[in-house]
This record gives sequence, C-alpha cells and structure tokens, in this order.
Amino acid sequence: MNENTPKYMIGVAAELVGMHPQTLRMYEARGLVRPRRTAGGTRLYSDLELQRLRRITELASGLGLSLQGVEHVLALEDRIRQLEQQVQDLSAALDEAARAMQAELESVHRSYKREIVPYAPPGAEIVIRRRRPSA
Repeated sequence: MNENTPKYMIGVAAELVGMHPQTLRMYEARGLVRPRRTAGGTRLYSDLELQRLRRITELASGLGLSLQGVEHVLALEDRIRQLEQQVQDLSAALDEAARAMQAELESVHRSYKREIVPYAPPGAEIVIRRRRPSA
C-alpha cells in the first residue's frame, strides 16, 4: 500500500490527527480534504490526507491563520507541487531532446566524406589540373 491508499475511517483518522470527526467533515465541506468513499458512503482517509490535516492544524493553530488563509496557503502549496512536477517533466524532455540531437549530430559527422576539398576564397577561380597519363 502507498501513502495515497485510503484506509482510515473518519473516527480513526480524527483520533490519529487529534481532531473531532465533525472537524474533518467541516474541512471536507470546505474542500480542504477529499476523503474517498466506499460504496456505502463511508469516508476513508489516506496517509497523505492525514498529513494534509496535520498541515491544516499547523497553519491554523501554529501560525494563527483563518481557514480562508489555510485554503489559500494549501492551494499555493498544491500549485507549487504541480509546477515542480512540470519542471521535472520538461527537464526530462529537454534531456531526451539533447540526447537525440547529439545522436543526430554524430550521425551527420560520420556521414562526412573524408576527402580533401580545395578551398578558394570567395571570388577566386578554382583550377583543377588533371594528370596526364604517362606514355
């Protein structure tokens, strides 16, 4: 099971984070947490949601933010996580593109003919002398 697997019913989750179950229901109503529901409608909280509930407590009690302020901070933190993921994805795509370009460049270099080519500055005439067959 991973951190996102819902496994705690509301009473257990409330006890684990030191809150009243009604507080968890209020936070859900405000959109601060989104517990999953069983087919019968029972709320199930994951470890990530418990961490989020602890973060809400830290912001509200520890820093004295209102729930509106907590909502704003959590929205900003969520956006930061999204942007960090986007940066990682773009960085990986950039690395892959750089590898592809390097492979293409090496392919072009391998295709060069290794012949000597006479150079003449622009406007100069190139004279090619052919050897005469010896008699």
